[in-house]
Amino acid sequence: MKALVTGSSGFVGRHLCDELERRGWDVVGIDLRERERRGCSVPGSTVDDGFLHGDVRNLFKAKGPGEDTRRIFGSNDYEPTRFDLVAHCAYHVGGRAAIDGNPSLLALNLELDAQLFDWAVRTRQHAVLYFSSSAAYPIALQEPSSAFYHNTSDSSARWISLCEDMIDLGNVRQPDARYGWAKLTGEQLANAATRQGLRVHVLRPFSGYGGDQDLTYPFRAVLQRVAAGDMSVWGSRGQYRDWIHIDDVVNGALAVYNKDCRKPVNLCSGEGIEFGELAVRMATAMGRTVDRDEVTYLADQPTGVMVRVGDPTRMREIYRPAVRLDEGIRRAIGELN
Repeated sequence: MKALVTGSSGFVGRHLCDELERRGWDVVGIDLRERERRGCSVPGSTVDDGFLHGDVRNLFKAKGPGEDTRRIFGSNDYEPTRFDLVAHCAYHVGGRAAIDGNPSLLALNLELDAQLFDWAVRTRQHAVLYFSSSAAYPIALQEPSSAFYHNTSDSSARWISLCEDMIDLGNVRQPDARYGWAKLTGEQLANAATRQGLRVHVLRPFSGYGGDQDLTYPFRAVLQRVAAGDMSVWGSRGQYRDWIHIDDVVNGALAVYNKDCRKPVNLCSGEGIEFGELAVRMATAMGRTVDRDEVTYLADQPTGVMVRVGDPTRMREIYRPAVRLDEGIRRAIGELN
């Protein structure tokens, strides 16, 4: 079985490559950065152990199987072929600050997705894993006025879980920032490709995390600060996120592919954890005794929606996450430099 992974040096891409290789797949990865695997950089030339250092958009411009790739990659060692699986992980993200502060990322991401699906249909790829995002969900469902409901039995507030059917591609509502719009458009392109006969699996990961994640993402950034004795988190009190370990993101995505589920699938835990609580759990796992009063909320920093928690019902019919948050925190602490 042969797989192509775009964005193979990114957080999701490198973990997905690792897992596919463990399962015996022949993996071709491509990324603008040199190959990075589990925190180590493997320097190489244009082609390094089946991994291409280059712009995937050049691959998408290929006319089809057999095209000479010397002018694209400077090498004849690789030719476009029909892959059993194309996992599209390449994207311009960079954390909340980049999402809010770099408008040009929208155009770059729209171009990536459009070229991917055009190429996949034109070259008759077998199947595509499209990593959409929980950012595609309407922000109106994720603010305090509508994101919570009250349990009439005990008057306690609970969040409304976001289920896949809350996105209607025929009647879209405002997603989270330009990144959300890019992912919604990607799902529209996935639908169009499906109508042309391409097998596409749409995944909506929530807050994926792991010890080797980039510091521009909240989990690793909070962990690094807590390890240094800084109990600060970005945004105001009361922000909830649904944390899912990268191992479960990858294994859940491959379970969707193996099951051949053609409906969008959330990759989530179904549990909302407030940012301050996350910091306290991290400190506790490091052996410190702290409470929520010690958390500092930096309301002047970039802030997303208040409540983003997924409904895992459809996912659990296919895959059940194996890594609980406290275990994931312990693993990440062990990976701190």
